[in-house]
Amino acid sequence: MTVNRIGLVVHGGRPEAVEAADVVRAWCGGHAVRCVDIDVWHDGGRRGAREEVEAAGDPDLVVTLGGDGTFLRGARLAAKNDALVLGVDLGRVGFLTEVSAADVREALDAVREDRIRIDSRMLLALRASRRLEVPEHMEPWVRYGRGPLLPPPQVRPDCDVDADWGIPLDVTALNDIVLEKLARDRQVSVGVYVSGRLLASYSADALLVATPTGSTAYSFAAGGPVVSPRAEALVFTPVAPHMTFNRSIVTAPDEPIGLRVLERSGPAAVSIDGQLRGVLDPGDWIGVYAAPRRLRAVRLTPMDFYGRLRERMNLTDAPAAVADGSPPPLWSVSTPPPRDLAHLALLNSPDGSSPLL
Repeated sequence: MTVNRIGLVVHGGRPEAVEAADVVRAWCGGHAVRCVDIDVWHDGGRRGAREEVEAAGDPDLVVTLGGDGTFLRGARLAAKNDALVLGVDLGRVGFLTEVSAADVREALDAVREDRIRIDSRMLLALRASRRLEVPEHMEPWVRYGRGPLLPPPQVRPDCDVDADWGIPLDVTALNDIVLEKLARDRQVSVGVYVSGRLLASYSADALLVATPTGSTAYSFAAGGPVVSPRAEALVFTPVAPHMTFNRSIVTAPDEPIGLRVLERSGPAAVSIDGQLRGVLDPGDWIGVYAAPRRLRAVRLTPMDFYGRLRERMNLTDAPAAVADGSPPPLWSVSTPPPRDLAHLALLNSPDGSSPLL
């Protein structure tokens, strides 16, 4: 593919990220490709994703140098411009990033020579009963330890505002949208709706809606299921609910999830991929649904998601099972699948037709 402009998102606190950024700039200089640093906020303020990508000249490839948090920032920018995003892994978990710092030059060559595959990931969109903002008297408190806050989300100009369906806000989430309590001594009370039907009223520390990609993030820490990033689903997970039913709910992508703050609840904060974006009062609500757009992430090789899950989550085998034998790391096959199994995905498919995992 033709790469004309590259936007760099660099974790400035990691020397190896700064060094890798110099490699990217040198590659761009050798191939007459414009390279611009974005998402750095040297002036101490923060701008919306649309302003940042416009300032960077609308890059067609965003390269992130850091961990999964840095990738999320780059994904927010890339999604605004329908650009590709390439994650260089310099973090500790690395479920989202693709290549190591040592391979960044080869990765850029692969993109330029069209030797890549595009990993399409679900994003979440949001409507709300009102505009999201942080009240001025609460901002110093809620931003404590967080750094500068993002500006309030804008209303999407391409969507209709409707009293029943709410205000369409210009936000996208790759991992999750979270509604969480603000007062330490008081949980938030929320009515949770799936496809317009009340599921239950929860009193909890937080309630979140995650994509399959985000199922290994906050949702996983709260006891939610691990979902293949290739799946099409939304995952609702309550965090520390005061009720017997504490399970996650996995819905179809066309089944929206509504969260309504109950009348006598305390206020609740709304976070998008870990970024605080606003505060809701009792009676306010948000609707979370699968976004019509997708994130387009660069993939150089098939992703061994379950191998990475085993490695990064440090999964161990049951002692009793170890005593009974040692299974091979991959399911052993030496012939193409029979016709009734031809649609299945195996990493070691002998016919070389293994899809991205």
